[in-house]
Amino acid sequence: MKYIDLRSDTVTKPTDEMRQAMARAEVGDDVYGEDPTARRLQERAAEIFGKDAALFVPSGTMGNQIAVRLHTEPGQEVIIEERSHMFNMEMAGMAVISGALAHPIRCSQGMMDWETIESAIRPRSSYFAQTGLVAIENTQNHAGGTVMTFARMQEISERSHAAGLPVHLDGARIFNAALVLKRDVAEIASLFDSVMFCLSKGLCAPVGSMLVGSKEFIERAVPVRRMLGGGMRQAGVLAAAGLVAIEKMTARLEEDHANAQVLARGLAEMGGIRIDPERVQTNIVVFDITSTGQTTAEFSAKLKQRGVLANGINPRAMRMVTHKDVSRDDIETALGATSEVLSAEC
Repeated sequence: MKYIDLRSDTVTKPTDEMRQAMARAEVGDDVYGEDPTARRLQERAAEIFGKDAALFVPSGTMGNQIAVRLHTEPGQEVIIEERSHMFNMEMAGMAVISGALAHPIRCSQGMMDWETIESAIRPRSSYFAQTGLVAIENTQNHAGGTVMTFARMQEISERSHAAGLPVHLDGARIFNAALVLKRDVAEIASLFDSVMFCLSKGLCAPVGSMLVGSKEFIERAVPVRRMLGGGMRQAGVLAAAGLVAIEKMTARLEEDHANAQVLARGLAEMGGIRIDPERVQTNIVVFDITSTGQTTAEFSAKLKQRGVLANGINPRAMRMVTHKDVSRDDIETALGATSEVLSAEC
């Protein structure tokens, strides 16, 4: 069966242009710094983001965890929103790799605010682990792809820096956020000490993420990447796809946002599903199925029987993600399958 795959925008296949670029990529040993295509990707990413330097890493998780390792000392805390990817989906990496403790806070729609952050900063005392880093996620995945405003990011950045705290941005889907904010990614990145963004979420590269920051920060990041097993050899084969991703694939994200709106509005009309389409800002659609009496595992299994793949983020909340490999017709088909699942329960 051919499935309509709405589990994530990580399931996209490389474009034909990417495959061609990968096939003809000029390569060298990147651990020696000799891969020309990987160097071009890093230079171009730094240029686009207005930073001094960038580092190609195998995954967003590795990029985030390198940032925590460099910004904190063992025994410190990282203030983070409780629904964030770094807290929930990175295998307690900051504790294992950096000896840092996550200090999760809960904010409306997953959007951190300075007042809540400030209340979580530990006082100078021998009783408390000291705050070492503030980490923001934008867009906020598990809150439904919501976008933090530029003004809020700016306030958090300025006040955190005034308090002597660095700020890292998990910008896995920063290009989606930039589209909604109508801001250049360099303007967003200027607020942060480091930024991680993904090439394989929505931008269709087969693998990889980028970590950007100051020249000194990236120089320190290189040996940490190596320590974590991220030193790649002829990495240009992968970097070539990343170059196509950042040069060609960001412009089409608006289509994914439009399809997510169609999906959200269609779901909102179905009995048993709770969702506010006005809160869907990007390509992630999260909806509550509590009233159906089903768990998300049950709901997902019934969708799969009808040719649609989707995941739950907890027993009652489903997540569907639009991307390049899902057309408007696919959205309509997925809505029909969802309606069938609900009708079968009546």
